[in-house]
Amino acid sequence: MPTTLPMPIEFRLPEGWLPARPEGFDAASVAFAAVHPQPDAGFAANITIDGEVPSDAATLTDLADESVERLREVAESVVAAHRREVGSADAPALTQRLTFTTVVDGARCDLVQSQVYLSLSDAEEPHKRAVIRLTLTATEAQHDAVLGDFQDFVRTVRPDTGAGV
Repeated sequence: MPTTLPMPIEFRLPEGWLPARPEGFDAASVAFAAVHPQPDAGFAANITIDGEVPSDAATLTDLADESVERLREVAESVVAAHRREVGSADAPALTQRLTFTTVVDGARCDLVQSQVYLSLSDAEEPHKRAVIRLTLTATEAQHDAVLGDFQDFVRTVRPDTGAGV
């Protein structure tokens, strides 16, 4: 059963991507999932969205470190290949790229996961903060081909103010 996000957001899926039921080890914490229509080696690239209200002391780096540790519990050879803080003081964000090996339908598969952590303040109570994690998971061979779609998707994510567009 999908979870709900700590703050409503709006976004636009890249063309061709299809909404899907979250599956896998962390599906209970996923609020939304979408899959690419053309799997690679039996694995469908996917985009997931989840979020949390972190403790006041937790940094985006702390949350990214926790993601790495959770992945290490279910996958092999997890490497944080890249991490960078982006955004501004008012809207901090962090990106990281993880590589790992897991078993998909009985076969070992090398996957790449690009994660974006967005720190969003509540419009009505700015001292309240939620962190939304956007994740692209794809085979190593397909990752770079779908990364542009993911980047386009990330640019569309914003708090849902209920005003409509």
